[in-house]
Amino acid sequence: MLPGRSMKLLLLRAVVASAFLLLLPLAPARADTLRCNGAIAAEGDTKLSVYYKCGQPVLADASCAPVYYLGVPYPFPWGTFVPCQSVEEWLYDRGPGNLMATVRFRNGKVESIRYDRLPQ
Repeated sequence: MLPGRSMKLLLLRAVVASAFLLLLPLAPARADTLRCNGAIAAEGDTKLSVYYKCGQPVLADASCAPVYYLGVPYPFPWGTFVPCQSVEEWLYDRGPGNLMATVRFRNGKVESIRYDRLPQ
């Protein structure tokens, strides 16, 4: 490899890495676990388990998400009944200096845990 070409490649890699590091803080924080009172709640835990480990959430919201099959609502638009899955989100305020945690349950189990400054 030529010395000039090697330097250009190195410079290009540095620019790409810098751009990635600058854009990284713009994405909301995401995690798969939540530490509460010395216990850890994680994906796959039940609502009862999270409640036992973390206590009462500051806010809880429940909804019914439609079921899709190959991008179409099941049992297709001409059906009279569209089934849905139970979805709940619990919000935990972890105190000053910490991000708020939103625990999302689907069918009674933790699907995801997200951290952010404000509730989403």
